[in-house]
This record gives sequence, structure tokens and C-alpha cells, in this order.
Amino acid sequence: MDMIRVLIAEDHTIVRKGIRSLLEKEPDIEVVAEAENGREAITKSGEIGPDVVVMDIGMPILNGIEASRQLKKNYPKIEIIILTMHSSEEYVLQALRSGASGYLVKKAAPSDLVTAIHEVHKGRSYLSASVSKTLIKEYLRQTGTISENEKIDRETELTSRQTEVLQLLAEGYTNRETANILSVSIKTIETHRTQIKKRLNIQKTAGLVQYALQKGLIIKE
Repeated sequence: MDMIRVLIAEDHTIVRKGIRSLLEKEPDIEVVAEAENGREAITKSGEIGPDVVVMDIGMPILNGIEASRQLKKNYPKIEIIILTMHSSEEYVLQALRSGASGYLVKKAAPSDLVTAIHEVHKGRSYLSASVSKTLIKEYLRQTGTISENEKIDRETELTSRQTEVLQLLAEGYTNRETANILSVSIKTIETHRTQIKKRLNIQKTAGLVQYALQKGLIIKE
């Protein structure tokens, strides 16, 4: 029997251990690693090479959406399932665009997660029943048109590294702490900070925090 190797990325220890306990009951699923944040999930995925990553969205240091985006870029064969308390269309669309193949809300039945793991491992998609059919059609629909809001979003779109820096700063890390986490110089972080403020046209730290909240980079759960 071929085992499906799974990494669980969830910052709440009790939830993470509960997911592990659930999955370890399955004869063909092996939990090979756990991660407390998105950055750790990326690092461990590179070291261990799981088949599937079960990823929360609202995690510190690096959120699940950005972590999924980087995972799919660096390790395209790894399948990702977002497991979160958030069911809004905005989060679902962000998850799908980041490369996730599955999306489940935490109120789903435990068996749904097991099914989702099997489905994405086969190269299929799996979405929680609470995700509307309208949303799926909207995401798949190819119109070729761009709304004014989408144009604005593209004009203010941050790079992957700028997104990482913004989340860390919004979480209260200093320039020095952020530089240490990302293994770069303080000067580099200061440059990123200046570029972020310029691109978003936001000068105050409070404004950056508010923007991060609005975009789901940091989440109050």
C-alpha cells in the first residue's frame, strides 16, 4: 500500500494534534511533519517532501495563503489543502489562486478532510460543501475582462518578499527582528518598508496593519 505523506501546518497546538490523531487512524496516510507557521511549513516541505500539506490560513510569521503560493512555486508536485475557519469568497479565491487544490472549513466533518487528502493526491480538487457553486463558476469563468477594482489591486500588488515583510511588520516585529527572520540585512528591510509604503500610499504603521488585516495577511481569529 502506497502511503500518502502529509504535513500539517497549524499554529494552534491542540488543533494540530487533533488533526494528526485523526489522520493517523487512516491506514494509507502518514503524518510526516508538523509546522506552526507558513515559513516552517515551506522549510520542512523542502526537507521532507510531503505529498500533501494541510494548511491553515491565519498563522504568524507567514500566513497560509502566501505560504501556499511559495510552496507551489518551489515544489509544484506538493498538493495543498487549506483548512480554515474562514468560508468567505475572498479567502477561497485567494487560496485557489495561490495554488491550493482543496479548501475546507473547520466545521466540516472529520471524514471530509480524509476524503480531501485522497482526492487532491489523485490530482483532483476538493472544496468544502459550504463553498458555493456560484463561487466555483466565477473562479473558473474566463471572461478576459478586468474590473476597476482589479486594476487597482494589480497596481498596488506587492511582491512575495514585500508581502512577507508587511506581515511581519504588521505583527509587531521590529526591522531587526524581521531581518533576522528573513536572513537579510536591516537595510534591506528598511528598503522594503519604504517601497511598501510608496506602493500602497500608506505612511503610518497603523495604516499598514489595517491594510494587512483587510488583505488577510494577518487574521484576528
